[in-house]
Amino acid sequence: MSSLVVNTNESAINAFNNLNSTDAAMTKAISELSSGLQIQTASGALNQITSILQTMNQLALSSANGATNDTGSLNANEQEFVALQNQIDQIATTTSYGTSALLDGTFSNQSLQVGAFDNSNQQLVLTIGAATTGALQVASTSVSVSSQVSAQAAVSAVQAAISSVASIEANVGATQNQLAVVVANLTVGQQNLQSAYSGLVDVNFAQETTTFTTDQILMQSGVSMLSQAQQTPSLVLKLLQ
Repeated sequence: MSSLVVNTNESAINAFNNLNSTDAAMTKAISELSSGLQIQTASGALNQITSILQTMNQLALSSANGATNDTGSLNANEQEFVALQNQIDQIATTTSYGTSALLDGTFSNQSLQVGAFDNSNQQLVLTIGAATTGALQVASTSVSVSSQVSAQAAVSAVQAAISSVASIEANVGATQNQLAVVVANLTVGQQNLQSAYSGLVDVNFAQETTTFTTDQILMQSGVSMLSQAQQTPSLVLKLLQ
């Protein structure tokens, strides 16, 4: 179908959709370049927890090295370690979207509606694992770096916690990618629907202008011939004269 229509401007729709896609990509790029992180509500908080766990791992390794530590340095490491444990719990218990907590273990089997109908094909089910120190098994009641022996155990516990957070974040990232695909598909579907609607109701101005010009020429020819026909009786009168 020709694009020369008025009510539905398909070229403008295509340009608008492409502009939206470019804007989203550019916003993501700017976010990643400026912060190094893909900032989303859940994944952003999980990245912070991972960073904290990495610092805790460094403290655990430091305390596990008995040859270079005395009581003062072990106590200092332990104080910082406990503060970091508290930070993890603070992030995990306060990160939310609206009124829904995301990282305390209560965000389980949440259905995300991604289509117009109530069926499983148009819904995504998301569960975000808990990221508290208790769930990650690095709580202050069980993990410590106040001695070389406890620090050696803390190294394994913290590294396991880092792997657990990475697994949680991978699950969140996979769902984000699914949602991005759904949005792209819905955008194409909307565009196709508008195109079909345009084909049914919009006037093809190129075609109709051509038809109008042809009809206008025929009309002018008809009027001219009618004028000639109306002059025929006057020719009879001339013969009678």
